[in-house]
Amino acid sequence: MTVTDRRGAGPGQEQEQLVEMSWDPITRIIGNLGIYTKIDFGNRRVAECHSTSSLFRGYSVFMRGKDPRDAGFITSRICGICGDNHTTCSNYAQQMAYGIKTPKLGEWIVNLGEAAEYLFDHTLFQDNLVFVDFCEAMVKATNPSVLAKAENTPAPHAGIHGYRTIADLMRAFNPFEGEVYKQALHMSRVTREMFCLMEGRHVHPSTMYPGGVGTVPSPTLFTDYLSRLMSIIDFVKQAVAMNDDVFDFFYQALPGYEEVGRRRVLLGCWGAFQDPEVVDYRYETMNTWGNAMFVTPGVVVDGELVTTNLVDINLGIRILLGSSFYEDWASEPPFVTHDPLGNPVDHRHPWNQTTLPAPGKRDFDGRYSWVMSPRWYDRRTGDHLALDTGGGPFARLYTTALANRVNTPYVRSTGSSVQITLPRSATLPEQTLEWRIPPWSNAIERDRARAYFIAYAAGMALYFLEEALTRVRGGDQKVFQTFELPEEAIGCGFHEAVRGVLSHHLVIRDGKIANYHPYPPTPWNGSPRDSFGTPGPYEDAVQDMPIFEENGPDDFRGVDIMRAVRSFDPCLPCGVHMYVGGGRTIRQTHSPMFGASHG
Repeated sequence: MTVTDRRGAGPGQEQEQLVEMSWDPITRIIGNLGIYTKIDFGNRRVAECHSTSSLFRGYSVFMRGKDPRDAGFITSRICGICGDNHTTCSNYAQQMAYGIKTPKLGEWIVNLGEAAEYLFDHTLFQDNLVFVDFCEAMVKATNPSVLAKAENTPAPHAGIHGYRTIADLMRAFNPFEGEVYKQALHMSRVTREMFCLMEGRHVHPSTMYPGGVGTVPSPTLFTDYLSRLMSIIDFVKQAVAMNDDVFDFFYQALPGYEEVGRRRVLLGCWGAFQDPEVVDYRYETMNTWGNAMFVTPGVVVDGELVTTNLVDINLGIRILLGSSFYEDWASEPPFVTHDPLGNPVDHRHPWNQTTLPAPGKRDFDGRYSWVMSPRWYDRRTGDHLALDTGGGPFARLYTTALANRVNTPYVRSTGSSVQITLPRSATLPEQTLEWRIPPWSNAIERDRARAYFIAYAAGMALYFLEEALTRVRGGDQKVFQTFELPEEAIGCGFHEAVRGVLSHHLVIRDGKIANYHPYPPTPWNGSPRDSFGTPGPYEDAVQDMPIFEENGPDDFRGVDIMRAVRSFDPCLPCGVHMYVGGGRTIRQTHSPMFGASHG
């Protein structure tokens, strides 16, 4: 087994025993995410981490010259699991460029489709993928002493979910056999049906267009959606209770576990669920309708809500290259010098980006990833912040709680929390759940937030249904607004993909796409070290974190590292292949080239 450079130890520390270990690929969807580490087994910590992407896709290149009206259909294919989020965001950008306000009923239908997508994707990811790392089989293999404690620890919310001990809960999440694992698969089918009622097809919508939707509104459409939603509310309530029990137990069983995946609180949320009564898609009013969203956009720095203004958020985006396989576009002329309000637009903004791929050999001292490094420029300090999305729900709940602007019958923010009231369901009474801002931005709190956001999406779906049915019963049938394609225009769309921030930036010249850049959450979370040497969020969350797994180098699973990375919801992390250095002894303190990983 690989042993290391044995450097001197400080007080209370063992000599470093560095072992190279990598997981590549982690994700199955375009399976190109790799995590490369050096682990100090002497001090039970991760000494170094690099996040890599081995695939260039080039959407920003081949979108040029296309008809802008095709953008939603093309960009949907960016992802095979949340393609509708791209369609929605693209349509938002197009509607700004075309100068159109979509009909209110059409907006409620879009919101209902997106709520169903959050319900589907978050449940599938949380219960069928994330909890594999917390299930009985995995804990038995990596932390048998923790499983022994779990066998004798009563589950505090047994009255809600029905499992007597924490170990019983862990068994319920065992892949293919556990009862909760199987129930989650059933829920994913029901929520997909809900989605298809509104958007036609999962995951590439067939009824979503700039200007509205092609969905035929009727009372039956919405009651079919409602009947399915109510059938899963019991599961949603139980899931929150189960997640709280397991995650609270880990803090208790492994003192210090809050450090796993922990990083500075640097969060970005671009907002979700438009308010049809307010949104008009004009850039000039973007701050107004952005703040009316039912998930509040915002940037959080060290627990402080810095801004909720979508204009500020937009202008602060910078695309840095750093350790990525691209040439700089500094010599290229800008597409957009000023926004519609007259504010200057930076040359490193997505509106002005030119994608210039420059393939090369992976070098952890130089270039090593096909992901660029999106950053947000903080004008207060002059820093380029490596914002993360908290896996999506963590940032969404955090900004919404602090902004204290959401107030519906089912979901409301308080300034320090988000309260979600779900009605009486098949077996459980009405219940009010409360997500409170935690003291850490770490793996467990990112995962915990996901369960609460499933409840959030369910509560908002109930509200959207009521509003849509009121319009239909009042005789409103309009779901689409016609428009003319402009010869020249710019637009930007802001939305939340399942796993976090999503923006589409569009430039039209001569009636065609002159520039188009979609920025989903994975480039933000999985970016490499940027031009200033700042690591991306995956790298930052894993590097220097402690290791609690009881196995040594010979049978190490890396479960703490996997929990940290998976907490960000990096697309669909399921197939894990491992490489442990091939017997090399490390003689240098910098990162040498790691070998390719194959199962």
